[in-house]
Amino acid sequence: MTAVTDQGRDRGQGPEHEGVDGAEGAEGAEGRRWDDGLIARRAADALEEGVAGERPPDDDDVRPQVEAYGLPGSPLRPRLDALRELVGLSRARLDGDTLAEAGRVLDEASARQRLSSRHTVVAIAGATGSGKSTLFNALACSQISETGLRRPTTSAPIACSWTDGAAGLLDRLAIPGRLRRRPVQGVMDTDEALQGLVLVDLPDHDSAATGHRDQVDRVLALVDAVIWVVDPEKYADAALHERYLRPLAGHAEVTFVVLNQIDRLPGEAADLVLDDLRRLLDEDGMAVGEHGEPGATVMPLSALTGEGVGDLRELLGRFVQDRTAAAARLSADVAAAAARLRPVYVAEGRPGLGERTREEFADRLAEAVGAAAAGQAAEREWRRNAGRACGTPWLRLWRWYESTRQLGGLDLMAQALAPPEEELTARQRVEQAVRTLADDAVVGLPAPWAQAVREAAVSGAKGLPEALDELARNAQAGAGTSSRGRAGGGGHAGAAGPGAAVSGAPGSGMPGGPAGSGASGSGSLGSGALGSGSPGRSVAPAAGALGGRPVRPPRPAWWPAAVLAQVSMTLLQIFGGLWLLGQIVGVLEPGLVAPALLMLAGVVGGPLVEWSCAAAARGPARRYGQEAERRLREAASGCGRARVLDPVAAELARYREVRERYVAVTEFSTTGR
Repeated sequence: MTAVTDQGRDRGQGPEHEGVDGAEGAEGAEGRRWDDGLIARRAADALEEGVAGERPPDDDDVRPQVEAYGLPGSPLRPRLDALRELVGLSRARLDGDTLAEAGRVLDEASARQRLSSRHTVVAIAGATGSGKSTLFNALACSQISETGLRRPTTSAPIACSWTDGAAGLLDRLAIPGRLRRRPVQGVMDTDEALQGLVLVDLPDHDSAATGHRDQVDRVLALVDAVIWVVDPEKYADAALHERYLRPLAGHAEVTFVVLNQIDRLPGEAADLVLDDLRRLLDEDGMAVGEHGEPGATVMPLSALTGEGVGDLRELLGRFVQDRTAAAARLSADVAAAAARLRPVYVAEGRPGLGERTREEFADRLAEAVGAAAAGQAAEREWRRNAGRACGTPWLRLWRWYESTRQLGGLDLMAQALAPPEEELTARQRVEQAVRTLADDAVVGLPAPWAQAVREAAVSGAKGLPEALDELARNAQAGAGTSSRGRAGGGGHAGAAGPGAAVSGAPGSGMPGGPAGSGASGSGSLGSGALGSGSPGRSVAPAAGALGGRPVRPPRPAWWPAAVLAQVSMTLLQIFGGLWLLGQIVGVLEPGLVAPALLMLAGVVGGPLVEWSCAAAARGPARRYGQEAERRLREAASGCGRARVLDPVAAELARYREVRERYVAVTEFSTTGR
């Protein structure tokens, strides 16, 4: 029985095919057409008359039978949308090669959905001599594909369509019009179950010709289903299993594996070979559909004798009439693309920035900016001011004299040479804090997203030391102004004064650096907030922002009373001394008891008032230092959050969004649980 070509139907619907038909018509005179015989020409004429009598000549055979392959209500639609969003969100983070397969799947899915949904494209593939072409002819009940002992016999894909309207699908497969066939009219009328089937005979996948193997790979990526034809000699061929069956294990629902040439096997050998074939498929990871379970169809047949061919035709008929092959193939392609992308999306555990990581980063920045040293310096400054206000004049004069004697040239030189070393140390601390934060944030992240998080952290850290310095300098200017216009009450340290400690941090040398050491505002790490707060530096009073005048901490309400008491003790000493002096000179009447008691009261009362004030100042001074440390810590933490934490958190949020899209594509959890 001879098949008819697809003349005047699918192949002749476009102008490009008309050119092919014209070329073939020109070659007809040279005897190259199949219908050059008398009987063949009469059969062709009778077929054309029958077609012309059934429908008008102007009627379009394709349009009534072509229906776009839409997926309304199908679970594949949201998966494709999620994959499209996944690729779009990942283009800036992943290279093109990683996303190439996912992009190809999206393109092929879009192309397939625009084509006919009434047709199912099934390819017949196999090794050399497995009997592909013989099975192809047996299913078509026509001598379409050439068979013989010459190898390779099939050099290009040949298609056989049972119904009209498959031109777009065959164009997508790049099968030329001269290789498109149709079963004879009688076969098409009797095979109602195969209406919509497009069968494609492929070259050998193990052909010696590289071009043949390339054609097989190209067509296999586009068809809706595959019939793998194996024979008893080569069913375990490594090329078949490692190159095709194992990578396509996820496409089991659209895969048929038929053991051909069972007529060559004696007795129960066919069952033994079939069981071994199922075992190999199981090792490849391909599920075998048995007892109604989804999976690949495995069956024996003999294309030469026809044994089992009828069963395969029946299975193909049900498979084609379900019209789910294309959706199943696209779903398997999406799953395969998602599996390849798993290493770049699936995290080990739940990566992110926890509260502990944030607190540790803030602590490291506070250490780098010298918040603890600033608080201690502010506390000492508060107590020093209390001592100046409430101390005895003689002790204050002695302390001033001692401080002037200790200021020597070597000390000043040491203070001048200290900032460069401290600048290096403080900058290293900032860099170490950023590195530690990035390391904690990327734990468990896939490599591309971990790299993106590290880049975000490093990019923000480039200006972090300068930003901390500038922030502290601005805080100094604001606090220096407010501290002169306010006074705390009742010994509370937080009224306005704690800002003075922060205000001394940059530029002036935060408490812990010489006054005015950073007044040039160079923005370097050591001259401002970070360098001056390093441990090991001598602490000096903070200098104000305006005119270099000192910024003093606020005074509590009891300071005037303490000052008045100290003045009273001093006046008693002076009065008693003058009284004694007058008695010695003879101006006053002698009497040593009264002036001695007055002097003794002044001498004892002065230190007692100073000691009482020092004891009363400990609590407010401590609160003042703690508030200064807290404010500087919060300022450094806010700067680090804006520069480093927020960009890192944004990258992690982007990864979580992408991971949600990946979950929608794969329909399983990516947390490894």
